[in-house]
Amino acid sequence: MSRHHSILYLSKEDIISLGGNASDLYVTAVSRALELHAKRDFVQPLKPYLRVNENDGHIADRIIAMPAYIGGEAPVSGLKWIGSKHDNPSRRGMERASGLIILNDPESNYPIAVMEASLISGMRTAAVTVIGARYLAKKGFERVACMGCGVIARMQLRSMLEQFPQITAIHLFDLNPEAARALADHLRETYPHVTFVIAPDAESAVRAGEVVITCTVVDQPYIPYEWLQKGAFVSNISIMDVHKEVFIKADKVVVDDWDQANREKKVINQLVLEGRFSREQLHAELGEILIGAKAGRESDEEVIILNPMGMAVEDIASAQEIYRKAVAENKGTRLPL
Repeated sequence: MSRHHSILYLSKEDIISLGGNASDLYVTAVSRALELHAKRDFVQPLKPYLRVNENDGHIADRIIAMPAYIGGEAPVSGLKWIGSKHDNPSRRGMERASGLIILNDPESNYPIAVMEASLISGMRTAAVTVIGARYLAKKGFERVACMGCGVIARMQLRSMLEQFPQITAIHLFDLNPEAARALADHLRETYPHVTFVIAPDAESAVRAGEVVITCTVVDQPYIPYEWLQKGAFVSNISIMDVHKEVFIKADKVVVDDWDQANREKKVINQLVLEGRFSREQLHAELGEILIGAKAGRESDEEVIILNPMGMAVEDIASAQEIYRKAVAENKGTRLPL
């Protein structure tokens, strides 16, 4: 990592041309990040949320700073700086989230790269669901339910379909049926053998899923425990969808990082404050399962919920993987520092 006099800039197009639109790269990078996390070979300060209208703002209106260092054979430091406005799509015709990732060489702490973050951010989140499903879903599951059908859902489902060819049916629900139809049409082009069912309501979608993925912007829970079938795996990406009782009644609750999960008045944090959940009741952090320190799924009956807050180490590992490929393939734009 010499050439400290310049940084490499990678646009979304550059990232796509390096394979950043497909799941393989992210599954590799995020697995590495989770293993280093479990081995405690990382530094990850709690992320600050920059909210301008603290009291009357929407939960999705914020900019988050996510710094991290990951160790291992190729250490790197970096920051994801990701902004979101819930009404960007409706009011401005823009995607909800946008951002940048900056990578730094830990030896000198000089910046070495700056790249578009929203694609990496969405795809690494999808990789977390894929990795979760490998360890926590029923073997050979075939039916997936997805709540919310926006950009994040598209990445989640494309990644799942790429990694699990046994999937036969996807049940979609969105408050806007048009969004569900558009997502079904988009996925059907590549996966004509898969059945896409547009659910009339949230309940029928959830009940159909052996794997349930939440991709909404809700701030109030709507999924009760009794909707979940025996043996269901819930990848609770959007965090606020699942009722408190689900965390109490589930056979296993897994998070990515306990300290991140237990803050900001998220559902687990509320339960901890009420004295109804604790670190002891947590089954594992996901990385502990990857390195074999904790068990994954142990029976077809277990209801397992993964509550991933999203970790900077996942973004930085993914960005590093893309940066390495960019340097090898001479992609991107060199900018003088």
